[in-house]
Amino acid sequence: MNKKDIILTGDRPTGPLHLGHYVGSLVNRVKLQETAEQYIMIADVQALTDNFSNPQKVHENVLEVALDYLAVGIDPLKSTLLIQSLLSAIPELTLYYMNLVTVARLSRNPTVKNEIQQKGFGESLPVGFFTYPINQAADITAFKATIVPVGDDQAPMIEQTNEIVRSFNRIYQTDVLVEAKAVISKCPRLPGIDGKSKMSKSLNNAIFLKDSADDLAKKVKSMYTDPTHLKVEDPGKIERNTVFEYLDVFGSDKNKVMELKAQYQAGGLGDMKVKMYLLDELNAFLEPIRKRRAEFEKDKAMVLKMILSGTKKAQEVTQKTLHEVKTAMHLIY
Repeated sequence: MNKKDIILTGDRPTGPLHLGHYVGSLVNRVKLQETAEQYIMIADVQALTDNFSNPQKVHENVLEVALDYLAVGIDPLKSTLLIQSLLSAIPELTLYYMNLVTVARLSRNPTVKNEIQQKGFGESLPVGFFTYPINQAADITAFKATIVPVGDDQAPMIEQTNEIVRSFNRIYQTDVLVEAKAVISKCPRLPGIDGKSKMSKSLNNAIFLKDSADDLAKKVKSMYTDPTHLKVEDPGKIERNTVFEYLDVFGSDKNKVMELKAQYQAGGLGDMKVKMYLLDELNAFLEPIRKRRAEFEKDKAMVLKMILSGTKKAQEVTQKTLHEVKTAMHLIY
């Protein structure tokens, strides 16, 4: 990465951020802000695609997400924080890009297919949700982003964005839009505490960055392990054992984690003992984040002012791109 790279990343404000967000992209964002120009979008418009009947929830979580960003180490002097709905260039670009994507192509997008199935839309699928990959392409191209840190499940979105970029540049004989590269975290996906699927707010299986020590303890103690490990002396499996999957990521002493794995597999180590070790490790990781969040939370007005300042800068950048796009399309009169 270098200062010539432009990074766009962000999250949907449907609730506070969780550990899955951290390992999926937040850890990369904190590093990347040191080496490139980074824009971090609070994607409230995309959040409305499946929360259209609860706009107040989205509105309230804009600040919650911003607080989580600041708590993990995002520096507003190094990264530009912004609110998606305040950028008028984005919906206009989305409208133009819709002519470059077929319904069949959207239907094949694996990320969209999985999320449609997960949310159980069926015949009631909103058009806005179905087409949100096009809106995401507008987000990325409006900033001419070259790097997009994402979880592995979002990689198809970047692929679709680049298809739109190539189609636009070919049809209008221009090089206005640039392709982006997905940067996948070393731990692109963290399972939920139920062990059934990835961590998600909507599935109620998440550990949030803002969770108190008491809330964290309840969640860790309920985590999925090896269902066949009924007695302490029984040999246990570490494969698909959520506690050990978390220790692989958050365990500070890798040798200790290896010892616990060996002991668990041989028999003689109870689930609760491993969970309590994980709880200590997670508390050590989360406590500095909790403290920083509490400090920023004392002045929410200042946080909002910070976001609006970043949004103003983003408006200038995206309006410039929109003008270039409309010029290439002969829409400047």
